[in-house]
Amino acid sequence: MVRNDANVGKGHDNPAVNIADEAVVLEMNNGNGRMHRDSLLGLSEPLPRLDHYRTSQRNAKRPSIGVLHGDRDSRNGEPEDQHEEETKAPGHAIRLGWVQGVLIPCLLNIWGVMLFLRLSWVVGEAGILETLVIIALSYLVCVMTTLSLSALCTNGQIKSGGLYYIISRSLGAEFGASVGIVFAFANSVNAAMNTIGFCSSLNDLLRSLNTKIIDGGVNDIRIVGSAFLLLMIIICAVGMDWEVKAQNFLLVLIVVAIFNFIIGAIVGPGSSSEDVGKGFLGISTALLAANMRSSYTTQQNFFSVFAIFFPSVTGIQSGANICGDLRDPAKAIPKGTLWACLISAISYVVFSLMAAGAAVRQASGNASDLVGVAFNSCATSDCKYGLLNDYTVMQLISLTSAITYAGCWAATLSTALTNILSVPRLIQALGIDRIYPGLIFFSKGYGKHGEPYRGYGLVFLVSLIFILIADLDAIASLITNLYLASYAFINFCTFHAAVIKPLGWRPTFRYYHPYVSLLATILCVAIMFLISVVSSFIAMAFIFVLYLVVVYRKPEANWGSSVQAQAYKTALNATLNLEGTSDHVKNYQPQILAIAGDPMQRPALIDLAHLITKHSALMMIGNIIPHRLSYKRRRALSDMGKNYLKDSNIRAFYKIVDGVDFDEGARCLIQSTGFGRLAPNILMLGYKTNWRNAGHSQLNAYYNTLHTAFDNRLALLILRMGKGLDIFKGLSSSDLYTTIPSPQETTVTVTAKRMAARRSLMPVNSNLDLHELMQSNRSSQTSPAPTFHASPAFDYPPPQVTAEPEANLFKQKQPKGTIDVWWLYDDGGLTMLLPYIITTRSKWEKCKIRVFALSSVNVQEEEKNLKMLLDKLRISYLSLTMVKVTDKPKDATIEEHREVLRTVTDSDDDLPVLSESEKQQLEIKTNRQLRLRELLLEHSKSASLIVMSMPVPRQDTVSAVLYMSWLEMLTKDMPPFLLVRGNQTEVLTFYS
Repeated sequence: MVRNDANVGKGHDNPAVNIADEAVVLEMNNGNGRMHRDSLLGLSEPLPRLDHYRTSQRNAKRPSIGVLHGDRDSRNGEPEDQHEEETKAPGHAIRLGWVQGVLIPCLLNIWGVMLFLRLSWVVGEAGILETLVIIALSYLVCVMTTLSLSALCTNGQIKSGGLYYIISRSLGAEFGASVGIVFAFANSVNAAMNTIGFCSSLNDLLRSLNTKIIDGGVNDIRIVGSAFLLLMIIICAVGMDWEVKAQNFLLVLIVVAIFNFIIGAIVGPGSSSEDVGKGFLGISTALLAANMRSSYTTQQNFFSVFAIFFPSVTGIQSGANICGDLRDPAKAIPKGTLWACLISAISYVVFSLMAAGAAVRQASGNASDLVGVAFNSCATSDCKYGLLNDYTVMQLISLTSAITYAGCWAATLSTALTNILSVPRLIQALGIDRIYPGLIFFSKGYGKHGEPYRGYGLVFLVSLIFILIADLDAIASLITNLYLASYAFINFCTFHAAVIKPLGWRPTFRYYHPYVSLLATILCVAIMFLISVVSSFIAMAFIFVLYLVVVYRKPEANWGSSVQAQAYKTALNATLNLEGTSDHVKNYQPQILAIAGDPMQRPALIDLAHLITKHSALMMIGNIIPHRLSYKRRRALSDMGKNYLKDSNIRAFYKIVDGVDFDEGARCLIQSTGFGRLAPNILMLGYKTNWRNAGHSQLNAYYNTLHTAFDNRLALLILRMGKGLDIFKGLSSSDLYTTIPSPQETTVTVTAKRMAARRSLMPVNSNLDLHELMQSNRSSQTSPAPTFHASPAFDYPPPQVTAEPEANLFKQKQPKGTIDVWWLYDDGGLTMLLPYIITTRSKWEKCKIRVFALSSVNVQEEEKNLKMLLDKLRISYLSLTMVKVTDKPKDATIEEHREVLRTVTDSDDDLPVLSESEKQQLEIKTNRQLRLRELLLEHSKSASLIVMSMPVPRQDTVSAVLYMSWLEMLTKDMPPFLLVRGNQTEVLTFYS
């Protein structure tokens, strides 16, 4: 092997590499092989290759942008995105072509029990014309569904799971799982139905030989059906190779039986008077004309006959059911399924014409009874033969009845085999995806091909139950609606994806149309209800319940469904449309930006914001981190915060800003958070309890944030709890982000998720393991702080959590109490609106509002006007009290305020000293705040919550120290206190 070494390593200057050497290095698809190949080509970055886009090839992934950029913290790799895992059992290596994997299974599934045991009866009931309409309508549904199925199958790689995989990856896990369960159930019942058909045919043969097993009826069907069901389970469980060999043998028998029937109809009964007496006269135009129109018997009509016939064409999904075993599902499924539809449709039409042209509807068994009698009537009352009465008329018409019996048995058993083969793989895929509780048990594969033996056991039990029913017609009507519901979802998947048109919708199959799929969906649903309204509602209700179970459990399955694409487009269009709508006071919503830091650290602040915005308004949580974080750390902290919010059932957005001071970060969040009308209009902060010893820079940063809110015309909320908002002890905010361990340490402990999972009846990882559940409950009783593994990368050690009841104040049910609203200034009504919103929540509905307002001269007149205003605003309240602040505060209060300022002055920190000129200039305002404190102590010391209008700090007039001393005096040693200042824009109106 010769190589041009002179050109290797020259960057992008047209490197020349020997062809043989290139072939060798291209075989190195992962790891060092890939990097070695790229280095041979003189490239520092990877070339586009198939393995880079394969979700299962973890070691062949392209390097992250962090590695290429040279980030020091990225040498261990970025945290990988959560891609879809392979949904097939380990070692699954069988690959079939379109003939062996799709065409033959579809034909074997279509040529089932109905072909030999019920098609003649359908012709006798409906006549030639309506039978052709039934066949055409059935195949219209099937062909349109096949076109939709082909579009879905060619839109990317298909793995194991059949229709469940296809629908779940298109419409999402909720629809896919529910339809998958229904379809698996329908296939299991269909296997039972075909097994019953085989047993019925066997009983007919034994009856013609004057023999029986027990009673020649139902009990024989149950015994023989159970035995053959077990035999077919064993054949399928042995492996695909045996099942494929069995299919080939059965297909040959069916084809031979078909030609045996056609030749027998053409040859006629000959000189056999017995065959003539049973209604087989041979092909004639007169007989064909007599059987042209329908002749429905009692309790039968077009749709009841259609319901019994339709399961005979429901084999079109056979290829999709074993798509994980196909060599190229995207090409094999459309080609094989469409050819199967064409071949089987021709066979059904030919069979119908042959049966109608060769046999009468009713016969007594005596050839003389047919002489001079119309073809569509029977001369005697005892007519046991003919198309309407004898299910073995196919054997009668055939050239040799033995071959027809063999073909009938091959058709029924082959259909049962394909159904038995498909269901365990579908159940296995559901178990691997952890969609339903209990199905994880069936995800385990055995042997080199990963055979789903546990799924075979489940299929055996379900099919056995319906074999014991032993009623072919009843079972056929039952599964028709289940199949129609499944086909309706397949068509709707294609319609939905084709209309929404996500960028990932790129099917290579072009012969489909979204509105043809929509028509097929409507047609399937309409036929369901025309067949049976009751069974249709039951089927829909069953699917809906299964859907709700998945919605309730919320499995962590993100497969890029068209529902997600629709949600994005709907949200985008709604937001853009909202942008063109002007604001109106009646539609005002409090949209809160809560700068709360780590969501787990200040739960009360977030809970109060959630109480106000709960499921009706925008809530955003900001976390300002002064240290510069790497991408991995920022992403991990973001994931932790989002997980906490999700586990706490708080619907909010979480945003981290790092590498800036608090006031700069707050300004970034205020000015950049949200978009259009979905932008915060309220800034919510926690009260800075350590402002007296926090240092000059920190105090100014906090105070500047208040000014920033007003500069950007936001309302302002400040919450103070009696013992502070932070629930973590012994861990400063800076420690939260500087003590993060290495990326290899993946264990994370947070106090919510496992507790939430225990409250769930069916958690995502549930396998209905009662022993595990008991162990979980026992550990929850002994462990004070249950934990969970949240972040995929790393986290900080679990801090000690204080058990302060105030931390859960806004999420607990409150006893009877009062919310004291001190509506001191007209800020647009926000001070009054927020307590009203809180009292509408179920946990605070027992608390009543007490209103306190300032009065100047005419107390009675002002009280009357304020009462009238509250009545017009339709806000209920318990009492209204007018207070005056013109009196001078008590000396003790003044001294208390001086002590607060003295503490600041004596602090070792570099805090500014309050000037005497400022004290004198703002003495009146200071005395007003001190007098308000005295009134608060007098009236609201026992309130559940205090809401008060906050004074606006004028820029360049009030210093940070003096303003914070006002807030300190108002809120110190008080119940939970919410300071409110609206942005002077009306949020309340009394106009309709």
